[in-house]
Amino acid sequence: MDFPRDLRYTKEHEWVRLEDGHAVIGITDYAQSQLGDVVYVELPSVGSEVKQFATFGVVESVKTASDLYCPLSGRVTAVNERLQNEPELVNQDPYGAGWMIEVEIAAPDELTALLTAEEYERSLPTG
Repeated sequence: MDFPRDLRYTKEHEWVRLEDGHAVIGITDYAQSQLGDVVYVELPSVGSEVKQFATFGVVESVKTASDLYCPLSGRVTAVNERLQNEPELVNQDPYGAGWMIEVEIAAPDELTALLTAEEYERSLPTG
């Protein structure tokens, strides 16, 4: 499993990367491996407001459907349109081409509620 050290994580298996006052968000390598083959991703539209730890979309796999929880509050400034036709990018490259949304951060102090890579890795079930 890969957990980049420069990202922050939620207990619900989302990650966030800070880029110039924006947050790029997706699901972790662990999450995509647990889901299996992703077949559909439902994301909010650009301009939507999202709240920390509230649902912002759904990811569906051959096994199950799972809600997506936003790591930070703000306004959606970009959505990964490629996922409409290529949802498998979430499995192939969860921290790169499989990103989901970009958010203009409304409350930077919310970062303190997120996990470091080490904390996230320790929170995962072992075995």
